[in-house]
Amino acid sequence: MRFGDSEAPPRFVDGNRVTLLRDGAEAYPAMLDAIRSAREQVLVEMYWFGSDKAGRRFGDALREASARGVEVAVVYDAIGSLGADPAFFDELRAAGCQVHEFGPIAPWRRRFRPEGIVRRDHRKILVVDGDTGFTGGINIGDPWLPVEEGGAGWRDDTVRVEGPAVRGLVASVLSAWRRAGGGPLARTVRSEPAPRVRDDGHRVRVLSESYFRARRQISRAYRAELAQAKHRAWVTNAYFVPDRAVRRGLRRAAERGVDVRVLVPGKSDVEVVRIASRATWSSLLKSGVRLFEYQRGILHAKSAVIDGRFSTVGTYNLDYQSFRSNLEVNVAVVDESFGEQMERSYLRDLQDAREVQAHEFSRRPYADRLVEQLFYRFRKLL
Repeated sequence: MRFGDSEAPPRFVDGNRVTLLRDGAEAYPAMLDAIRSAREQVLVEMYWFGSDKAGRRFGDALREASARGVEVAVVYDAIGSLGADPAFFDELRAAGCQVHEFGPIAPWRRRFRPEGIVRRDHRKILVVDGDTGFTGGINIGDPWLPVEEGGAGWRDDTVRVEGPAVRGLVASVLSAWRRAGGGPLARTVRSEPAPRVRDDGHRVRVLSESYFRARRQISRAYRAELAQAKHRAWVTNAYFVPDRAVRRGLRRAAERGVDVRVLVPGKSDVEVVRIASRATWSSLLKSGVRLFEYQRGILHAKSAVIDGRFSTVGTYNLDYQSFRSNLEVNVAVVDESFGEQMERSYLRDLQDAREVQAHEFSRRPYADRLVEQLFYRFRKLL
């Protein structure tokens, strides 16, 4: 049974509560409150774990949890957290937290593998007591702090999941934990799924809950939903350099009358990726896909909502690195009420976006096209 059918496929789990959290302004307080209320265990898997103002807030909460007897396990990515002060993680260890680095890049470090340099743990997951989990595009760092708190106020999405589907997030963290050298945890997360939060709750599936070979689950979910879309397919993606299969899915949906919209950054923290993305736009625009460039700061979200019923939020970018190299995770939700929330959020973002006009884009300078094609040819390295 496919994702868009009237009944969820077997790997969807009923009885969950899913909450959309926009930006660090909503996500960080919810995540910190969850850590502070932890009774047994806190699991953290984070691509970018900074030692800045935001990182210190989380570090303090994790140390406090450890001090009251909660088991704390943290795995962070070596490249994503390259700017963090190593002493910050040493402080966590000294406070009793178990901390491991994923994919060391220094040849003298234990578990260094040359091929591992391009295989990063791009996930962002927090799980508390095995029944509350968070994931999305938001890392732990000052770029996600609100501007009024000294951050950059990046636009991003995270979801809080409560209920039995959190078991998939636990499995994701533990797979990376073992890969990073983490040993058995004293408080083994309950083997049975957490109880249903509500009988009529959201149906949820954690995509890519196993290791690298399962990354394609997320791409397949996008393509399957696009193939069945009847009315609307609204996508937000921070690093949008889609492969042929995804581009074909977007074009075909638009050609059969689906309202296909893709929101991308107007400016990016990785500008070469934004430029490479533009090399894929012409064929999409000709097919009727509407493209929008976000103008209010940095857009970092990776989410989609299709027909107001199927939604996905996570870490997966529609680019080569997410499809071929990185460890990623997305949460898929089949629920009309949550889909309405996602659509309202999307329309809110469009108020701060500029639509790309096909006739204007076709007249861009020839030099720009050459640069776009050049960067696109190196997309596998970006």
